[in-house]
Amino acid sequence: MSRRCELTGIGPMVGNRVSHSNVKTKRRFLPSLKKVKLASEALGQSYTLRISNAALRTLDYKGGLDAYIVKAGDEQLSPAAQKIKRQIKAKIADLAAA
Repeated sequence: MSRRCELTGIGPMVGNRVSHSNVKTKRRFLPSLKKVKLASEALGQSYTLRISNAALRTLDYKGGLDAYIVKAGDEQLSPAAQKIKRQIKAKIADLAAA
């Protein structure tokens, strides 16, 4: 299982650990991922995704999973999130046509 947020695509970053004597060694900054169950209002079901804490705050700000995922670009979404996005878009199109 990769250490990558399924909604924002943020993953591990690299940098330097700097000691007191100013010696620099490589280190990794891992994202703070949480396994969260998110509800889709359009589909009427919930999905379990591994997302970062920053993405969780963004979801609250944007108004939920449906509002965020429809506007998100496909390049940053995981394959599972892209599948959810296609289902949400199809459901919205069906509701608009009816």
